[in-house]
Amino acid sequence: MAFSSSSLSLPVSFLLFQKHLVPLHNYHHHHHRRKPSNSVQNDLLSTNSIHFSRTHPRFSMIKCLSQRQSTQQPPPPAKQEQQQQQDEYYEFERLFSNLNQATLKREPGSLSSAIFLVAGTTVGAGILAIPAVTKEAGFLASAVACIICWIFMVVTGLLIAEVNINTMCELGSGGVSLVSMAKRTLGTAGVQIACWSYIFIHYALLIAYVARSSDILTNSFGIPLWESATIFSVVLGGICYFGSQRFIGAVNGVLVSGIIISFTALVVVAGGDLHWDALLKANFEAAPQSIPIIALSFVYQNVVPVLCTNLEGNPSKVRTAIVLGTAIPLLLFLVWNAVILGTITNLEAGTEKIIDPLQQLRSSNGVVGPIIEAFSLVAIATSYIGFVLGLADFLADLLKLPAGQSQPLPYLLTLFPPLTLALLDPEIFFKALDFAGTYGVLVLFGLLPAAMSWSDRYLGSPEFPKLPLLVPGGKLTLSFVIGGASLVILSEIIENFQHP
Repeated sequence: MAFSSSSLSLPVSFLLFQKHLVPLHNYHHHHHRRKPSNSVQNDLLSTNSIHFSRTHPRFSMIKCLSQRQSTQQPPPPAKQEQQQQQDEYYEFERLFSNLNQATLKREPGSLSSAIFLVAGTTVGAGILAIPAVTKEAGFLASAVACIICWIFMVVTGLLIAEVNINTMCELGSGGVSLVSMAKRTLGTAGVQIACWSYIFIHYALLIAYVARSSDILTNSFGIPLWESATIFSVVLGGICYFGSQRFIGAVNGVLVSGIIISFTALVVVAGGDLHWDALLKANFEAAPQSIPIIALSFVYQNVVPVLCTNLEGNPSKVRTAIVLGTAIPLLLFLVWNAVILGTITNLEAGTEKIIDPLQQLRSSNGVVGPIIEAFSLVAIATSYIGFVLGLADFLADLLKLPAGQSQPLPYLLTLFPPLTLALLDPEIFFKALDFAGTYGVLVLFGLLPAAMSWSDRYLGSPEFPKLPLLVPGGKLTLSFVIGGASLVILSEIIENFQHP
């Protein structure tokens, strides 16, 4: 990239993906700055840098950075200082444009599809475990814990998006995954932490999703367990591999609609036996024990790199998609927990064995059984799609596969190991959730985003322009994120040592 060192106004930055315009090698072409003119027509002059590169499986990229320079008389020193403060961050609408490889027409990512993708990824198997881990704390205390975890996870997701957009701008390539972000900001150590944590969490959760979905399909249709697990993995995995962005977004929209419909039916049917006085129970001392599973339930950050690419690096749309996409699951979690904890008041607390409240609700109300099965299956399916997309994209970047059409290897590595392990241990659902949520989530989607953002904001190279921050608060906000995640992890370690 080439940037002018002079004072700039109205900076514009954009990247264009385009097909069949570039040879296999990269090259740069710089337009030299024209000399200032006294003419009013030349009041705004441009300095352009165009960089061609082959960086995307389906698109080549043209990156244009246009900067406009005013030739009017310099303003007074006070106005100069104010102008420098205003020009501290570069404002732009989007980084690049996604073009159809056949028609070469722009196909911007849909904001509604992005919201559905985040919401669908968030509403997964974690919601099925929330009542079991919050029964001791009660609804009121657990609701406070849910809201705090939601704010925390929204902040870390926005931090990942911020670093992702900066990385795409600096590297001049779209589809940048978490490993590339960690390498750019934290070096080799960051890459190792990101890689192993990311792979561990994704495989653990995909195992849990396959195990629970296969159990639901087997109970509903009476087919063998291996057959139901294979059908679930192959059908949804095929949608992720062969489907376009719009098709996957449409599928997610249908699934999220199914979640809302089945969830509403569940609340109406089960809410008739709701004991309102039970919702006032609050044991705030027990609330911290549920934070790892609640935080796990809000995991969506794995699709943030995909989200940023689909929305063409538009910061405003990315922020809206993350906030609204996670607000929908927050509302579902609160209502879900209220219905379960307010309906089933005889849950045994203090036992080491995890009690599945859905089993108790299903046995106490025969009408609600099919609704629970439908809601659980659709919720798992939406989250499964998001995790498959995120892990496949991550593995493709990690393996440094050549640019071209979609590669099957990342999807094979994403789909078949969880399928195999889920078949080896069908009862692995709760164990996989607990294992992934206790440490991995708060490291990968808590400590790491704050550390990357800290390095990107305060230790990064001054040669590149500063893009708008998605999370305010500076070092104070980042310190709260790092401190909060570290405190929960440390308390869990101490708890495990005291009660092995």
